[in-house]
Amino acid sequence: MTERKHNFNAGPAALPYSVLEQVHSQLLDFDKLGLSLMEMSHRSPEFDQVINDAKASLTRLYSIPDTHEVMFLQGGASLQFAMIPYNLGPGGAYINTGTWSTRAYKEACTIGTADEIWSDEGSGFKHVPQPDELPSLPADSTYLHYTSNNTIYGTQYQYVPDTELPLICDMSSDFISRPINVADFDLIYAGAQKNAGPSGVTVLIIKKAISRQFDGDARTPKILRYLTQAEKGSMYNTPNTFGIWVIKLVAEWVESQGGLAAIHKLNQAKANRLYGVIDAHPLCVGHATDVSRSLMNVTFRMDSADREQAFIDLCKDKGIIGMKGHRSVGGLRASIYNAVPQSSVETLAELLASFRG
Repeated sequence: MTERKHNFNAGPAALPYSVLEQVHSQLLDFDKLGLSLMEMSHRSPEFDQVINDAKASLTRLYSIPDTHEVMFLQGGASLQFAMIPYNLGPGGAYINTGTWSTRAYKEACTIGTADEIWSDEGSGFKHVPQPDELPSLPADSTYLHYTSNNTIYGTQYQYVPDTELPLICDMSSDFISRPINVADFDLIYAGAQKNAGPSGVTVLIIKKAISRQFDGDARTPKILRYLTQAEKGSMYNTPNTFGIWVIKLVAEWVESQGGLAAIHKLNQAKANRLYGVIDAHPLCVGHATDVSRSLMNVTFRMDSADREQAFIDLCKDKGIIGMKGHRSVGGLRASIYNAVPQSSVETLAELLASFRG
């Protein structure tokens, strides 16, 4: 087998190697049934077991209360930008900390009214608001929306905003990476392709008070109603059966590593190693403010674009991929999700520490 890369791609991203081995071993003959899961009916009892096991694994990881349920949808987090205002109504309050929260806010504005209550766009999205920086919400706000981790800019909340409104969180790039209290949220949504599985599945942890009733505009298409999806068990249309299976395997892998608290500790160690090298390096400067630094996406710049490109080229020569910053901002970015091993982070850290261009 070709030597595996040190994969720092931002998404689709690294998957646990043991999960890839499980997929490989069962891809042609799933559970000795004589066919691949990708050929199997989503209405079969065998796939029922898969999707129920996937929900159960996530429920155990997060200790999801009976007030909430897990759903597997499609359309990415981007479709949720529309489904949220369609189902919760206009008047959402949005905290804007990057590209994806910008898109969420703008989509809400196409459906009805929405308020951008805080933004760091003017500073280049280097910071997430601390609790004492959040303004009072408009009196007519219907929900509060935020993005917990900003993949492009490398910023992350280290707390959960306190609100009496329904709390909605785009958790796409730090899903199943640390413990949270699900009861604090009315809706969590996450594209699976960064931390939880392959592309093509969006995981929702949603309060049943939202998913089991619909009070929105009667013209809302049925497929865009949470009630429709919940009543059909995430199978109103044919689901991504393969992706849901891999999410199940990844969730079980996180359990085998000791659960979310243990994974969070490992993620902290990986991030601290890289930030330590960046802060000590004469050519590097981190993008995010100290209190906003992400444990998932480490973003930084060097003193020139030419030097950044030289480092990217050196990384490729050493089997390190995914280091180029997002096309909209440039610079350098190392995405160090759950499945990126400490050994890969150490390889990158040592190379960066010795680099002088």
